[in-house]
Amino acid sequence: MTKLSVLDLAPIVEGGDAGQSFRGSLDLARQAERLGYQRYWLAEHHNMPGIASAATAVALAYIGGGTERIRIGAGGIMLPNHAPLMVAEQFGTLASLYPGRVDLGLGRAPGTDQLTAQALRRNLAGGAESFPRDVVELLHYFETAKPGQAVRAVPGAGLDIAVWILGSSTFGAQLAAMLGLPYAFASHFAPAELERAIGIYRTTFQPSQRLAAPHVMLGLTVIAADTDAEARRLFSSLQQSFVALRTGSPGPLPPPVDDMDSRLDPTAKAMLAQALSCAVIGSPATVEAGLAAFVARTGADELMVTGSIFDHQARLRSFEITAHAHAALALAA
Repeated sequence: MTKLSVLDLAPIVEGGDAGQSFRGSLDLARQAERLGYQRYWLAEHHNMPGIASAATAVALAYIGGGTERIRIGAGGIMLPNHAPLMVAEQFGTLASLYPGRVDLGLGRAPGTDQLTAQALRRNLAGGAESFPRDVVELLHYFETAKPGQAVRAVPGAGLDIAVWILGSSTFGAQLAAMLGLPYAFASHFAPAELERAIGIYRTTFQPSQRLAAPHVMLGLTVIAADTDAEARRLFSSLQQSFVALRTGSPGPLPPPVDDMDSRLDPTAKAMLAQALSCAVIGSPATVEAGLAAFVARTGADELMVTGSIFDHQARLRSFEITAHAHAALALAA
């Protein structure tokens, strides 16, 4: 049966702050653990007024300390922003604190605009072009240190850290297949190359010591509520946020509105229809049917559900409905 996981974008809502966001994230992670979700991931973004998880490893340490069993991880760390050794040390620290629970998803995008990328790195030499080499270097730091090895990740060397390749194109699929690593596709916001990417990954996968067979996890936006109408209303916060981001004016997550369609021009409607085409919005019955249809279409080994909702209690309810819908599908299988 397809596994179910959580991608939390640690939303900062209008009128809220990062502290409130982190407390909400911990609350959500604890609920996800109770409901049987496989893993809980945070994503690295920078200079985004509506996302709190820029210091991803630090935020994960907080989540790990407040949970007991659920896997915690980055979805992902944008590797061009960091020296591989520093990432190995950060996630080696997490794995030392929370053994057997740590995932490290790696992406090659900056997770921000070019000006902010410059501020993060000071120079943009290498960047995405050096991503495959940096991934291999990072994997090396997680191997058991050899006698005489000059540079070691302490902590990090020899620890159990699951490494994933993330992507929204065929590039990541090819790299994950070549290295024999699990692959997560960002279909929740960039679905255009979904079928091609997972096809390439599955057909060219080379088994490794880390993974014997291909494993595909797909991002899926789910906004669930007791009725279809209420779910569509809650979804309007995410729609507004996407339009603001794509038009160069990102901000905190806005409250939902009742008349979202009337606020959108044809260009915005087309953009949302494409970017958020992998989304399930509705009541428990609608969500159950939507999950089943998406898995049947893609053959996903795992779904990573995401859904930014303005009201925290409504967000908890959405993930609860989703877990119950997934459990119902498992019983019916």
